[in-house]
Amino acid sequence: MIAFYVTGTDTGIGKTLASCALLHVLRGRGLRAAGMKPVASGCAWIESSWKNEDALALRAAGTPGISYADINPFAFEHPLAPELAAQDAGTQVTLAPILAARDRLLAQADALVVEGVGGWAAPLSRDLMQADLARALDLPVVLVVGLRLGCLNHALLSARAIVADGLPLAGWVASHVDPAMERVEDNLGMLRERLPAPCWGVLPHAPGADPAMLAAHLHVPEHV
Repeated sequence: MIAFYVTGTDTGIGKTLASCALLHVLRGRGLRAAGMKPVASGCAWIESSWKNEDALALRAAGTPGISYADINPFAFEHPLAPELAAQDAGTQVTLAPILAARDRLLAQADALVVEGVGGWAAPLSRDLMQADLARALDLPVVLVVGLRLGCLNHALLSARAIVADGLPLAGWVASHVDPAMERVEDNLGMLRERLPAPCWGVLPHAPGADPAMLAAHLHVPEHV
């Protein structure tokens, strides 16, 4: 089983695009690959249930025929921090439904890409952090670094937190979120020198791009 937990240096920095591209890389190797978004807030009412745009993108990028409910067991209407969105829905994010959905996905797939919410330290509930979820899922972490001013600080702090939480950092992916950023290659060089994991690729700034095309920009080690 090939599986990892995708987190980011912040919200809105390309986690979903990177996760979808990773799914296409894995499918290109002949694997049945499933995406998972355990918790999503900011959903629309579609076909009698709340559905999230990011989770739908993961479903489209993965092997066909996988149930949306297994991809996104906690789907909340309001675009808020998960703890607040869950409160508005009269519930709380807990591990058991996520682990049960994970087990159903593993029965249908050879590879699993789990996308977190926001940055690494964004809580899922009062009693549940993303580190707790990644540990429960027993997954190494892939960090998506949004390339913009401040990315060095955000990336190094995120990597430090992941390691301090006892999770292995398998690799990182750079995502061009600011096309006007200066000295991009210099910043990438500094990130490569300082982050304690290999770079798996650099995604270009390409709004609306097909993740299948962006998969060519990723170089995922065969052993993950």
